[in-house]
Amino acid sequence: MKILVTGATGFVGSSLTRQLLAGGAEIRILRRATSKMDLLGESAVNVEHVVGDVTDPASVHAAMQNITHVYHTAAAIIMGGPKSGRHQHHINVYGTACIVNAALHAGVKRLVHTSSIAALGRREEPVMTQTEHSVWRDSRLHTPYAVSKHLAELEIHRGIAEGLDAVMVNPSLILGPGRPGENTMMLAERLRQGRMPAVPIGGTNVVDVEDVATGHIKAMARGRTGERYILGSENLLWKEIMETLAAALGVASPTRRLKPRLALGLATILEAWSQVTRKTPELTRTLAHNISQVSRYSNSKATQELGCDFRPFAETAQRIALAMVGPVAT
Repeated sequence: MKILVTGATGFVGSSLTRQLLAGGAEIRILRRATSKMDLLGESAVNVEHVVGDVTDPASVHAAMQNITHVYHTAAAIIMGGPKSGRHQHHINVYGTACIVNAALHAGVKRLVHTSSIAALGRREEPVMTQTEHSVWRDSRLHTPYAVSKHLAELEIHRGIAEGLDAVMVNPSLILGPGRPGENTMMLAERLRQGRMPAVPIGGTNVVDVEDVATGHIKAMARGRTGERYILGSENLLWKEIMETLAAALGVASPTRRLKPRLALGLATILEAWSQVTRKTPELTRTLAHNISQVSRYSNSKATQELGCDFRPFAETAQRIALAMVGPVAT
């Protein structure tokens, strides 16, 4: 078995790469020349590097040579901005198409694709709990990221129709020690610095990055071709997420609630300002709608079919707090 990991220098990909190496796997990573190696740490010297890009067919084909198994974790995650939709489509959809094409050409035995709960779609009407059987429907609540991950899943299904053995995993909101200023680490940093004056009234599902990495490995070994597996731990209100994280950090949790109307008004102002600055707004109107909803997801398929075991968020919060004062815990 020789494994290719895309996105190995990112949040999920680095955790996955470390776990694969610990299991004795032979790893090749496809990365950009500008990729940071900090999340990989010492693991960076124990993998084979191919410099390129998932949207460059030539470098993808080169990286795929003599590969038997692929983990495609590379993705662009941008929550707004004038160009976010086009950029995310290029990376997440066209990049996935390039990976699928190269895997088919190389005769790869199996591919695991990192999707998202966003690809399940959102409903404007209340939904009790979403599962892998959720059907995508057009909605004003879909972010450009969600649309791109839905379309990327269609590329995986296209590959399966052409003979590729592939499985999809759909992580929820991924939390854990990571790169400062990026991903969900920003939540902890703002909370610790007292820069979060209010908490949204909605809720979502959260999961530890290490459990997501383990879920990928279990999906490769046990997942059924063409199936999705939600990788999620607990369904929590944003209030509960912030209180748990604040307790781990030893700071006070915000007591004010960000009401939907205020969130929408603030997002409208930030989107207008982004047109002037050409920078990504911290809050968009679509995101304001989403964080004001209570969204719930079931992990029963992953626990029953893959044998996944997800740690409680309180443990993840402790790992984040430890990482902010010392080395990253795994």
